[in-house]
Amino acid sequence: EVQVVESGGGLVQAGGSLRLSCATSGFPFGDYAIGWFRQAPGKEREGVSCINISDGDTHYEASVKGRFTTSSDSAKNTVYLQMNSLKPEDTAVYSCAASDFGFCAIPPAPTDFKYWGQGTQVTVSS
Repeated sequence: EVQVVESGGGLVQAGGSLRLSCATSGFPFGDYAIGWFRQAPGKEREGVSCINISDGDTHYEASVKGRFTTSSDSAKNTVYLQMNSLKPEDTAVYSCAASDFGFCAIPPAPTDFKYWGQGTQVTVSS
């Protein structure tokens, strides 16, 4: 059974930090790319970052570059999203997803991703 489970969301003040986790199981982690997406109320889902597990190649959406960092722990089949210098406009439901394409498209397209988590709320207060 495939599982993709996000955790680590919450309420934080502007300028603060959060670390999201994406724990996975049920598929060959090393053969996949893992993307983080977010969706704010009334807005379309957008790709935030992507990491290709096999070679560690990462990509970031322009508005988060330099503030967010994605990493992976293959021993735990888990991907992290470290979010620093958070802004109110970062408020959204953050979801992670797994793609068996084996690479990250730029920007990551939701239709490329096969397995999705349920999402975790991130709220940044001003």
